[in-house]
Amino acid sequence: MYSKLNKFLPGGLATQLALAFSLLSIVLTVALVTLVERRAILDAENAIGQGLADLAAQTSDKLERGMFERYREVALMAAQPALTDPNTDGAATSRALARVQQSYSYYEWIGVVGVDGKVRATGNGLLVGADVSARPWFREGLLDGYVGDVHEAVLLARLLPTQAEPRRFVDLSFPFADASGKIRGVLGTHLSWNWAREVERSVVGSVARRSPVDTLILDRTGRVLLGPSNLLDRRLTRGSLYRAATERQGGFVLERWRDGRDYVVGYHRGNGYANYRGLGWTVLVRQDVDSAYAPVRAMRRYMLWCGVALALVFSLAGVALARRITRPLERLASAASALKDGAAPLVPQAGGYAEVRALRESLNTTVTDLEARRSQLQQLNGTLEVLVEARTHELRGAPEKVQASEARIRAIVDASQDAFIAADLEGRIKEWNSQAEALLGWRRHEAIGHDLVELMLPERFRPPESAPMLAFVENGQQGMLGERIERVVTDRHGLEIPVEMSTSLTGAGAAAVFSIFLRDITERKRIDQMKNEFVGTVSHELRTPLTSIRASLALLAEGALGQLPLDVQEVIEICNANCLRLNRLVDDMLDIQKIEAGMMSFAPRTQLLLPLAREAMRTMRAMATARQVELVLDAGADPGLAATFDADRMTQC
Repeated sequence: MYSKLNKFLPGGLATQLALAFSLLSIVLTVALVTLVERRAILDAENAIGQGLADLAAQTSDKLERGMFERYREVALMAAQPALTDPNTDGAATSRALARVQQSYSYYEWIGVVGVDGKVRATGNGLLVGADVSARPWFREGLLDGYVGDVHEAVLLARLLPTQAEPRRFVDLSFPFADASGKIRGVLGTHLSWNWAREVERSVVGSVARRSPVDTLILDRTGRVLLGPSNLLDRRLTRGSLYRAATERQGGFVLERWRDGRDYVVGYHRGNGYANYRGLGWTVLVRQDVDSAYAPVRAMRRYMLWCGVALALVFSLAGVALARRITRPLERLASAASALKDGAAPLVPQAGGYAEVRALRESLNTTVTDLEARRSQLQQLNGTLEVLVEARTHELRGAPEKVQASEARIRAIVDASQDAFIAADLEGRIKEWNSQAEALLGWRRHEAIGHDLVELMLPERFRPPESAPMLAFVENGQQGMLGERIERVVTDRHGLEIPVEMSTSLTGAGAAAVFSIFLRDITERKRIDQMKNEFVGTVSHELRTPLTSIRASLALLAEGALGQLPLDVQEVIEICNANCLRLNRLVDDMLDIQKIEAGMMSFAPRTQLLLPLAREAMRTMRAMATARQVELVLDAGADPGLAATFDADRMTQC
């Protein structure tokens, strides 16, 4: 792939460096602009969203403060005797209420109601004498200060002048009492919901003139109280509502609405103000993403053009720098070309930076070394020709030496007294000497190439593997190599022959060869069998008379014939001792046979050494006396010395 790419790259170093610098500057500029742009865009988006969140918070704060002012104002009016005294003339009360209503245009209706629910006086003369006992603001107002959420006009809808949109009110009411503290009625007001729209315009109006912004006010159930006409009285389930309910400080979020468009939505939920607890209104200020992020797109275009300009400037600088770097190298390359053509003995001074000067010195040193080595090579060529001629003469005689060595090895193998067989790892016979022919009956040309196991191993000893020699190596049985072991082989006629076999492995890998030497041990086996038969016969023939002799001597020693003379008694004891000794010799002969067969048994146990030594003294005393030898037992100072041994085997002699 790299070689294919080189076809499209320019050949000159200056051009390649210029291209590399240009690409590097473009990549770095794009990366830098991308990082700066991403950070700037994130900051801009955050600032836009935070601005909408601030508008929502300001609108919510103005609503809560405005409601607090009306709440406090109605509470103060309910405490004024001039407005609520039952003894005051109704006309005077109406005039006082009218002055209050005129002072704040958003009071659509103010009235004083008795405890019976009858309207006694109003600021605009509407509903006087009407029964409002069923209205929530009256029932709740008898108990305490009451603030009712936004609703459409009921009794006043037909009495007030008509307008484009249905009239909406916010109810406020407070009880009033006489001097004794007894509740005498309720002071109620209907606050026009247009007040909230005015609040919204005062906060968002300046922003809405620059870019389209929608403000929505929702009650605690998510019903739209104020907003675009297509959303009024609809219940919304937006993520921004959930965030507003859980985050006290408000914030903003990017979300898609039911119209399929994405909006940046600032949100804030009101929590009342002072002793006014609030109605749980949530203010949402939304702006379409396209219009909200228009400054961001403008910033992106600006950053893109700035990046293109920077990349162009850096590319031009890279081209100039590449030419400056490669100019000394080009002069050095020209000098090197002239040197190759033999125009100059050494590279001239090329100037430039330190690396170029170092390269010039290296080239000059190389030229000097090459000249010196050229003369040395000319001298070596003459010497090498002589050496090659001598080596060629030696190699001409190598095949004859190899053949002579092979003949010598074959003569040694054929002269061996043992049968020799060579086999590869597959068990195929590679060599077969004359002793193997004599032992097994197969001629050499008949055995070569045949399977060793099938040719000479009895059927009952053949392994299940197809390649037993290879399995022998793979299973880690090389420890048997070099050891002499006894095996049984079969000759050409199927006769089993006991042999002593020794094996060695020469070579490595697929060229490894097993060298097997076989020695016929048929005669040795026959001699061993004769020896065993002789030992068995001798032990049987000696034990029978020895048993009767020992029994008779034991009776005489015990006084079966009465008291014997001392010299006769001594002779009998000597005969008895020799009889016992002969019996032990027979036992020793049998023990030797057991040792050879690997069947010798021992019964060691821990016991005292002194009784063993005394028994040995008593047994050997007669023989020692006969040879005039004095036996002395020196038990030392510790008669309790003990050891673990077989007493019967220790006393055998």
